[in-house]
Amino acid sequence: MKKHSIAHDMEMDQTTVSERMITLIGFIPRGKVSTYAQIARVAGAGNAARMVVRILHSSSGKYHLPWHRIVRSSGEIALHPEQGGAEQRSLLLGEGVSFLSEWRVDLRRCGIPDQFFLITRSDSLIS
Repeated sequence: MKKHSIAHDMEMDQTTVSERMITLIGFIPRGKVSTYAQIARVAGAGNAARMVVRILHSSSGKYHLPWHRIVRSSGEIALHPEQGGAEQRSLLLGEGVSFLSEWRVDLRRCGIPDQFFLITRSDSLIS
């Protein structure tokens, strides 16, 4: 009988959480946004918003993730304008996302409630 170590179980849990995060990000529709913290929370990772950042950085291209639809909990675009922030703003405006200021999205109008993810998260983008 093969035994698993605690480290192995933790690695498997992290992979599962990563897969859930990728799936949740992929479900965000045009014209809507989510936050790093919301994706982490709904994926079951609590306060692991930085993990969402790492996933977006490493997996957006591979899984064709709508990276531009993720913002800070305040609604602000996290990227500096010259490091992708201007592109993110342009993409969001092109989808009809409302802004409260130049770099802050209107989360009341364009944010997704947690319930949206709870309904759709049974599907997966990971194959």
